[in-house]
Amino acid sequence: MFAGAAPAKVVTVTKTVTVSSGSPVLIASPTERPAGFDMTAGQAERIAARVPLVISTLKHYPTAYPATYTKGGGQWQVSWFTRKGKELIQVYIEDVTRKVTEAWTGFQVAWTMARGYSGSFGHNLNHPWVWLPLCVLFLAPFLPLPRRRARHPASPESAWGKSSGSRRRRGRWSWSGWSLLHLDLLMLLGFSISLAYFNNANLGLSVPLAYPFLVYLLVRMVALAFGRGRPRTPLTLNVSAYVLIVVMSALIGFRTYSNIKDSGVIDVGYAGVIGADRILHGEKLYGTWPISNPTGDTYGPVNYYAYVPFRAIFGWSGSWDSLPAGHAAAIGFDILTLLGLFLLGRRVRGPTFGVALAYSWAAYPFTFYVLQSSSNDSLVALLVVLALLALSSRPMRGVFLALATFAKFTSAALGPLFLRGTDERVPLGRRALPFVFAFALTSFAVMAQVIFQGDFHRFWEDTIVRQIDRTSPFSIWGLWGGLSFEQHMVEGITVALAVAFAFFPRGQRTITQVAALAAAITILFQCSLTHWFYLYIVWFFPLVMVALIGCEPARLMGAPGPGPGAGDESAPAREVQVAVP
Repeated sequence: MFAGAAPAKVVTVTKTVTVSSGSPVLIASPTERPAGFDMTAGQAERIAARVPLVISTLKHYPTAYPATYTKGGGQWQVSWFTRKGKELIQVYIEDVTRKVTEAWTGFQVAWTMARGYSGSFGHNLNHPWVWLPLCVLFLAPFLPLPRRRARHPASPESAWGKSSGSRRRRGRWSWSGWSLLHLDLLMLLGFSISLAYFNNANLGLSVPLAYPFLVYLLVRMVALAFGRGRPRTPLTLNVSAYVLIVVMSALIGFRTYSNIKDSGVIDVGYAGVIGADRILHGEKLYGTWPISNPTGDTYGPVNYYAYVPFRAIFGWSGSWDSLPAGHAAAIGFDILTLLGLFLLGRRVRGPTFGVALAYSWAAYPFTFYVLQSSSNDSLVALLVVLALLALSSRPMRGVFLALATFAKFTSAALGPLFLRGTDERVPLGRRALPFVFAFALTSFAVMAQVIFQGDFHRFWEDTIVRQIDRTSPFSIWGLWGGLSFEQHMVEGITVALAVAFAFFPRGQRTITQVAALAAAITILFQCSLTHWFYLYIVWFFPLVMVALIGCEPARLMGAPGPGPGAGDESAPAREVQVAVP
């Protein structure tokens, strides 16, 4: 059963097959029987009119009128429209069996991605036998293993143990080592609950169920950044780094193979290929895009530049085919982000921390979800990780933050935070110039083609304005409606905190503390979006992992300091006695 989300209610409908990919062809005469079809358009309309969903909806729209189409081989589509031309209902009917296979209303008429079609996102990754083992692999290395406690020599149990042969050195099992950090990891997986309802087309539950996990992670990131909520028990590895490397290598191979053999390229990845092709041919980036992806020019120019080498190597047929360039780009962004996390972890706490961060990316199901969709969202994660990696250099972090901003504009909210970096206070005057100049120069460089081709107005309309005016059922703001004041409140809080985090907390900062603050800003920004989707989780996931593991005095990283702002971030690991070459 599917639950179709209308603006103010949830309507239950039935789905038994996936709709044909053919384009609808209007049949004007109700008595016409198209070639290859058994029914006439009028017969299909009468069958559709008996569907309970249609009857209940038309009670609220008595003036709506029907239109009947053929849709591919052996499939009918009957739609009802308002007098203003808005499509209210879609019904699909098999021609031979005369059975209704699908019926949709509300947002799910326009948003086919909200219908739970298998293969739209993630493909076989959505099967529980794939998703759940990945969840286990993500958690497993960080879970504390039970250990036996040694008995006191003078205890009665010890005396009893001496007369019991092999039992004399055994003690009770100890389950110590659990902390709030393990709950944090579990909350990162909690988005799976929302995704399960999304895959079943139940927007009424999938959309609101994402927000408790966003809010929880937001609170935790702010708390950790301010030195609060740090459990006494550190997050430690229960296996050696070499074991993680072996498992991670297998995961990388499996993820790459799955992308090549069992995935598609969604419109987002397709847009990257089209934009790269335009750059290579010297065409304007914005405006008059192909009808197969007319709104693909909604991203910053860096997104399209990132696809240029893949388009140059793998080519493009000019249509939405298998798009090998899109697959290659997704794989490239994924692996480069993993490598960036290893280098970042190695710099912060040593090679074992780097391996742990890279492994978490490889095992986390939602990074795999992005890869299986061949989306561009890993590019945002990659550029933010590189900005963290360059945090000690004001010019370099300005460069990478500018690149992230002009890939997808949400990273602009991190500007004040990265202006300060790890300094004791916000740099002013000459001290701020290296960051500001590098950010401005990089921004001008990536926008040069747009500016010199006289395309800036189109860029502004197709990116910033379109995103501001966008409607979507994939947030509580769009699904429920009537919450514009509350949404503007969240937007205002986001701006205020983005500025405030440049000043507070005070004192010298560490990379892990900056990561926690950046994660909080990114998550709060996502909470304010009209269109939110599971692909966006990877924007903040690397930041959250750095904060969860790195800001603790964890034995995993061998940090002698008490928490954020303290300790040698390059100290070798103590708990895991394996060095990564």
